[in-house]
Amino acid sequence: MQPVLLFDVNESLLDLKTLEPHFKTHFGDQIMVSEWFDQVIQTAMLSVILGWSRNFSEVGRSALEMVVERHDLSLSENMLSDIVGGMRKLSPHDDVIPALKKLKSLNFRMAALTNSPVAVAQEQLAHAGLIDFFETVISVEEVKTLKPDPKVYRYATEKMKVDPENAYLIAAHAWDVAGAMAIGCKGALIKRFGIASNPIAPVPTIAADSLTSVADLICDTCWYNAD
Repeated sequence: MQPVLLFDVNESLLDLKTLEPHFKTHFGDQIMVSEWFDQVIQTAMLSVILGWSRNFSEVGRSALEMVVERHDLSLSENMLSDIVGGMRKLSPHDDVIPALKKLKSLNFRMAALTNSPVAVAQEQLAHAGLIDFFETVISVEEVKTLKPDPKVYRYATEKMKVDPENAYLIAAHAWDVAGAMAIGCKGALIKRFGIASNPIAPVPTIAADSLTSVADLICDTCWYNAD
């Protein structure tokens, strides 16, 4: 039986470097996209740990406000709107479309699993030319928490009507993979430049330096098990 494939969206499928011109326009060389997104993840983790009911848009805004304050800069509503608008128009990483085409041609069931609201994720994936690869888009807003809360992955597998052990979470974030593996899912880590496994977390079922390689390994594993 082929596993169901759950894909993280931001940075796993969509390239946050698309935002660099927006940051350059407003902050020059003082704030990098990576610094902001690291703060986004830290704030999301804090929200999960403390049980705060915060959506991902609030998390993203608060993280940007923190980074701006850290650099003693100012943030206007126009600047915020420009960056938020840019998030809706991210380009896919170069390895994404070839990998998804291969998996789709082999009839894998695929869904996007994201911290973003459904409407935002759908707009992002449509703009990137990816929406038709996915059976559905699943958002954390449906369970009112954020990844890597185990509730998110349980909800996603239930919605896809699959047991966790027959589902893969595919992401370029070690924390996301670890969260899914904590409930029994398989995990595939896309180890693009700057991405590393967490040595105290379960070893990902699959780890490779591109989504195309991850797709190849998933296909090889399914072929081997079927054989």
